[in-house]
Amino acid sequence: MKHVLLTLMLSVTAITSAFAATDHSDKERKEDISRHRAMAAAHEAAAKCLEAKKDENVCNKELQTACKGLAIGKYCGMKHEH
Repeated sequence: MKHVLLTLMLSVTAITSAFAATDHSDKERKEDISRHRAMAAAHEAAAKCLEAKKDENVCNKELQTACKGLAIGKYCGMKHEH
């Protein structure tokens, strides 16, 4: 029974890894890097907005505008808890 469970777990892990692994072309990889940098810049701007003691809603709106079409979700792919 232990061998069956171990084999099953290893099979699931292998299948999951196969789906998770994606081969990107150099162009796609450069586009991903560019998007990550743009998201990082948008989050840095949001941090500076909050440091300037602006209202959180104002900073979130600016973040949403900067990230429109760039990332998943309304907080540019990232939201922390309060």
